Amino acid sequence: MLAALGFSTPAVKSGGAGGEPEPSASELVALEVSGSHMLTVNGYSKTKGVVFGHFITAATFAAAGHRWSILYNPNGTSYDDSDYIALYLKVEPSSGPDVVNARFRFSLLNVNGEPVRGYSKSSDEASWRKFMATMIKKRGFPRFISRTALEHSGCLIDDCFSIRCDITVLKVIHKDKGVAAERFFIVPPSNMDQDFRHLLSSGKGADISFDVAGEIFVAHRNILAARSPVFMAEFFSPMKEKAAACVRLDDMEARVFEALLHYVYTDALPEIDQGETMVMAQHLLVAADRYSLVRLKLICEDKLCNYIDTSTVGTILTLSEQHGCHGLKKACFQFLMSGNNLNAAIGTDGFDHLTNSCPSVLKELLAKVTI
Repeated sequence: MLAALGFSTPAVKSGGAGGEPEPSASELVALEVSGSHMLTVNGYSKTKGVVFGHFITAATFAAAGHRWSILYNPNGTSYDDSDYIALYLKVEPSSGPDVVNARFRFSLLNVNGEPVRGYSKSSDEASWRKFMATMIKKRGFPRFISRTALEHSGCLIDDCFSIRCDITVLKVIHKDKGVAAERFFIVPPSNMDQDFRHLLSSGKGADISFDVAGEIFVAHRNILAARSPVFMAEFFSPMKEKAAACVRLDDMEARVFEALLHYVYTDALPEIDQGETMVMAQHLLVAADRYSLVRLKLICEDKLCNYIDTSTVGTILTLSEQHGCHGLKKACFQFLMSGNNLNAAIGTDGFDHLTNSCPSVLKELLAKVTI
């Protein structure tokens, strides 16, 4: 039929007397890619107020072809581990395959920056999932080193110590031994967040403006509505009159609204000075609740868990009650029910604010303490 239409069919190349096609061939090559990162904990004694099970997350870093973060808690992950420092390694979402096969080692460093014998722990090789539940994304040691051992090791200098994390990733390459097509290009990772950030900063196509405490921000209704059901109702509800071209917000700081817009467009928080993290997390949590940005609200809750201590727990507990942050509220309760923390917190300005603003929460807490 093809010949009748002017086409010809190539003959099948025979591989032997039977006329069978030659088998194709491939090769699997396993390579190891390594990298390391040094984490320095400054102000070790100040971190000891963190409740067990709630981690301080260090800045994300790149190593062995992927992005990672180290999770630290000086009081372990549970009551049974509360005399130990817990260290975990977490793989962060990034371009590339979802599954990462890796092993790692944490080492306590001496004053010369060298690993201390007896204070290194290595993991077995395991599969990590970048986009699954946290328990699959992080692995580590609930009992890396006891606080007593660290404090007598000679490695704690001026309330500061360092940990090195060595990571080895197994990278499997498949090679086709047949005739492979030459690659003339490389597919880059997604840069959608950069594109949307540029769209926001350029103001091109903007059709709505916000006057926030005297500072003007421009944005795009469709993007805001796609991200927030509150904005969707505000701009496109058939029962609502046409929204004004400029929305005035007098009850929010300009820097908070700017960070909110950055999250809406990029699904990530902007860089925030370390000394401002707790305050910004509180303000952003309120804004996230206002605009029903569920993920942003949870991000803020997670950050605030790392700042719970006797001086802040009253304020954070009040915030959690007023904005329905159940996980954050539980973290505050757990902290207050541990040791002498409740007695130390009573009398602080934040706890007085809790007593006046949310007396029912105080009753709930005292009922749990007396059980």
